[in-house]
This record gives sequence, structure tokens and C-alpha cells, in this order.
Amino acid sequence: MAKQVPHRIDGRISYHDSVQEMYEKRLVPDGMTNVFDRFYPQDKIRCNFCEQGVSCQLCSNGPCRISDRAGAETGVCGITPDAMAMRDMLLRNVMGTSTYAHHAFMAFSTLRSTAQGKTPFQIKDKDKLYTMCEKLGIDTKGDINQVAERLANFFIQELSNDYQEPSKLIQAFAPKARQKVWQDLAIFPAGVLHEIKDATASCLTNVDGDYISLARKALRLGIACIYGAQIPLEMCQDILFGTPMPHEVDTDLGIMDPEYINIVFNGHEPWLGIATIYELKNNPEWQKKAKQIGAKGFRVVGSIETGQEILQRFPMDDIFVGLTGNWLSIEPLLATGTVDVFAMDENCSPPFLAPYAEKYKVTLVSVNDLVRIPLVDKNLDYKPPEAAEMARKLLEWGLANFPVRREQVKPYVPQKKTKAIAGFSPEAILKALGGNLDPLLDVIKAGKIKGVVGIVNCTTLKNGPQDWMTVNLAKELVKRDILIVAGGCGCHGLEVAGLCNLEAIEKFAGEGLKEVCRSLGIPPVLPFGTCTDTGRISLLVTALADALDVDTSQLPVVVSAPEWMEQKATIDGLFALAYGLYTHLSPIPPVTGGPELAKLLTEDLEKLTGGKVILGDDPTEVAQVIAEHIDRKRAALGI
Repeated sequence: MAKQVPHRIDGRISYHDSVQEMYEKRLVPDGMTNVFDRFYPQDKIRCNFCEQGVSCQLCSNGPCRISDRAGAETGVCGITPDAMAMRDMLLRNVMGTSTYAHHAFMAFSTLRSTAQGKTPFQIKDKDKLYTMCEKLGIDTKGDINQVAERLANFFIQELSNDYQEPSKLIQAFAPKARQKVWQDLAIFPAGVLHEIKDATASCLTNVDGDYISLARKALRLGIACIYGAQIPLEMCQDILFGTPMPHEVDTDLGIMDPEYINIVFNGHEPWLGIATIYELKNNPEWQKKAKQIGAKGFRVVGSIETGQEILQRFPMDDIFVGLTGNWLSIEPLLATGTVDVFAMDENCSPPFLAPYAEKYKVTLVSVNDLVRIPLVDKNLDYKPPEAAEMARKLLEWGLANFPVRREQVKPYVPQKKTKAIAGFSPEAILKALGGNLDPLLDVIKAGKIKGVVGIVNCTTLKNGPQDWMTVNLAKELVKRDILIVAGGCGCHGLEVAGLCNLEAIEKFAGEGLKEVCRSLGIPPVLPFGTCTDTGRISLLVTALADALDVDTSQLPVVVSAPEWMEQKATIDGLFALAYGLYTHLSPIPPVTGGPELAKLLTEDLEKLTGGKVILGDDPTEVAQVIAEHIDRKRAALGI
């Protein structure tokens, strides 16, 4: 029997057969360093101080660690273990929020430049543009581009607003009952950049040593992130590229074809991937150039969140061919020997990809000012007016790379391809239901759908093979007639695993959920998009609460991050708690060294916001706990 280590089960490093095959048949035989093998030596040397959040390296009196056995009950400065752990968590949340804010600013800038006629994009969803303006009290006089520019300027200003007046975005999109809760708890935020500034300053040595105060700032930051960054950035992307509507898509590594010049877009921002699609559609000469050097043509491929952003809005065709998977699939993807250009934006591009570029003849390119990869010298920092020219440069590099790759690399592509139905949104749900939520409320009241779980997370090796916890938890939930809306890297894992297509209805859903999915023609797991779509999911939950005239904390709705990994996930979790939702986390976050902090998060917070953290690494046990919580909420509502 294979040795059991945290990220391996009976020798498997991934739930997905394609990634497993690449690991066994390509990465190991080729002697490639990889994330799966690098995990084990690190796991052997980890210490409990860091695991529990009670180590600190912020000042020269440290590093400090908390140890009752050694008589070190506080840091040198006197900070308690609760405050030490919460301060560390707040800093994580600052990083996650900052990255979301960066994405938001790029979205607002792209909308503004498009309105000024400076990009290859155009206003696609005019109705959403005018609806947003009406909700926010923005003047809609003049032509459509003038209106779009006003909205973009409004969003940019909102990023930096202080406490002089309440956020119009929160007032427009947050549940009214929640707004009062946040005001009473002093966690109603200012603009997201203002909150980032105050949260970061509070983490300075000898500034804020009160774990309650630090936790309050984290909750405030979470609210600011959703309403000041995530929701408006997704609305901008909808206005530019269309609001997601359901359509069938292709996923997994089997979409790769070595006979094409493959330009892969990886990260979180869709600008250049879409600009490249437009360039190829508008200029047939590119396909002729590809064929002149022996390729069948150009293809655009999506990887992780950038791929999902495109997948949500664009159908499969002879140019855009789908999504390969999440971030743990990046090294296996590059090792297929089919990638010509790997364009990396914002985040989730591992830093040690240069050996893959050399071995498998891939041109690595950073297309974002945040991303720099060692030994990679091609850096195109995205600026909206330069999008078309940058797309053309990527295509030129693809033309140059293809002959080298074809001559020097023997491709290996797992023949695994999975269909999924992507493109869900609140608007898509309403359209499927005939224009109002009553049919959904009726099946929830009837118990055919017991409740809803939002699975929004990354993918990690900390609690098992890639996507193991995410996929198996989802199976257990839908079996219990619980509908899932999915976002983030976990969403990609569920798509590749086959839970987001119509075949999944008969394979996995309980009888009640099965009946509903059949009648609506939807899978039991609905892909809502990326981690930035946490905000979009909250709009659906707000609509449910408004329709039932209850607070969000009263709904049979749960959030789960069964494989959270990085700092964007932690800020999403903090928002869920502020929003009043039961929030499952796995693996255990580094806060257990602060006993009062752990109690606040898992017990006391429920009395304040209505939300609390539950922990658990066993998918069957977690699903049962979630189902019991949903049953309690149903009983309290009398349904």
C-alpha cells in the first residue's frame, strides 16, 4: 500500500486522472521539479508555532513565538497569542484585498478607456450599464460612452472614499438589515483603499494589540472588498463583455492540440485573452500566417481564473477552446509540450516555471505589472489603450515559438476532456426561472432543494490531493439535495471532475434536486465564475433574503472553502462571516494558538453577525454538519 502523506491518497496526487497521468508519465520520468513533490519536504519541517499563528517576525526583538512550556506567554512587546494570530490573519486579508482592488482598478480603467475609444473593446451589455447608473444615482444623459465614463469615474472614486458619507455601493447592493448590523458593530466600511491603509497601519508593531479590534478591522475590510472591488469589477466586465449566461464548454487538459499555436492566458484578469480573441476574429491574416509555418491555426486557451472569466462569457469555437484547470494543473499543462505562449496576469502564476519553459519550449510572458517570474524577460504591463498592440505581440511570439516547439518537443496530451455548463449569474437564474425567484423559493419550501452552499475556494495539497476535498464534499452535498453555486479554483476543479454538466444530475444528485435540475436543464453544481464572483454570489443570496423578507443569517445558505489556500480566500471568508453565514474552512487556518480568538470565530461571532466558522477535513462529516445546519434554518423559517 502506498505511504499515506497529506497530499497523497494511495499514490494519487490529484483527483483528476489527467493531472495524475501527467505526473506519472511526464513530470516524474522527465525529472521535473513540481508542486506535488515539493510539498513533502516542506511538510516535514513545519512547526506548530506557525501552524497555530503564534509566531511573529515583524520587529527586531523577534522572531517571537508563544510557548507556555518555555514561559513565553506573550511576545517581547507584550502582544497576546490571540492578537498575534489575528494580526497575522489581518495582514493576509490586506494582501488579498489589495489584489482584488488592483483587479478592480484595472476593470474601471478599462471601462473608462473603452468609453474614450482607446481599446479594442466595446459596451456589450447596455442594459446593465444603465441599471447600474440608476441604482447608484449617476446621470444617464448623453451618449452611451459618456454614461460609461461617468460610471467608471464613480467606481474609481469609491475606491478611496473615507467615512464622510456612507458607501453608495453598499447602500445599493447590501441587504438593508445587514447594513444596520454593520453600523451597530462599527464595521460599516469606507472605500476599500482607505480600509487597506488603516488595516495595514494597525498591524505595525505596538499599534493595535487588541484581537477584538483587529478582528473588527478584518470584517470591515471584507465588506469593503466585496462592495468596493468585487461587485463593481464584475459589473464592469459584464458591461464590456456580456453578463454570463449558461452555455456548454470544454475543460481539462485534453483540449490541448499540439498542431495549433496555443496562446494560454493564466491569472485572474481577462483583458488580454479577450483582446487576443478579438484580434484573431477581426484579422484572418493571423490564421494564414500560422498555416504558412505548418500549424493548423491559432487557438486561445484559458487557464484558472482568467480562463474562467472568458469561459463564463464566450462560447467554444475554432479560436477559444476552453479551460484547462486550476493552478495545480499549470505545471502539468506546460509539460504537455503544446503551449507556445503562457501569458500571466495578476496572480496564481507559480514563481518556478522557467525550467518548464526551457524543457518544453514555452514562451513565458508577464502581462501585468504585479507579475514577475525569475528568468523571464518578456514583460508587457497591461494598459488599456495598449491592449490590441499587446495582443498582436503575443501572437507574434506564438508564431516564433511554434517551429521551435514542434522540432524539439514530443507532445504528450492526456485524452481527457470534460463538458461543463458555465455562465451562471443572478440574471441567468432569473431568466431560467421565468423572471422571478418564486419557482426557486417554492422548491426550497417544498424541500426538493434543502438549501444552497456556495463553494468558493482555491485548491491546496494541505488536506489531500488536488481538488480531493472540494469534489468529494460537493458529491456529498448534492446527494443531500443541496444546490451548489461555485467560484474560484474550486469551480474549475468541479467542472473538470464532471459535476457541472447534465450527466451529473443522474450520477450525483439526490431525488429532490434531481427533479429540479431535470426540469430547468441545469447541473447540480452551478459555475458562477472566479473568486471575484464571491460578490456576484452574494447578490443572489441578497435577492433570496429580500424575497423572503428575512436577514441573510436566517437563510438555509452556507459558505464552504474546502481547499482555501491563499490570501484572497481568507478575505472572502471574512466577508461571509460579516454577511451572517455559516462558513466552513479546510484546512484549519493558523489561528488556533489564540484560544480566545478561536472561540470568537467558532462561537461568539454568531451572536454578533450571525456567522461563524466551522472546521473539518472529512467531506462526509462536513456535509452532514452543513445539512444539519440547513435543517435548523429551515425549521426556524417554518419550511
